[in-house]
Amino acid sequence: MTLYRCDQCGNKTRFDVFDTVRRRRFEHADLGGDVEVEDEEILERTIDRVVCRWCESSDAVIEVHPEG
Repeated sequence: MTLYRCDQCGNKTRFDVFDTVRRRRFEHADLGGDVEVEDEEILERTIDRVVCRWCESSDAVIEVHPEG
């Protein structure tokens, strides 16, 4: 999981993450027509944009790499 911080307002907890995902998943449909995802594998994920929920900035949002 990626952590973010907004350098404009200091937010560290609330962000809208816009991403593009390519995935493979196994869907199981029962005879009643209900579908359940039983297995899913993310093949590729690209983060398109991250927007701060507090100040709505996207230019000031940076990735935080926790040490340890």
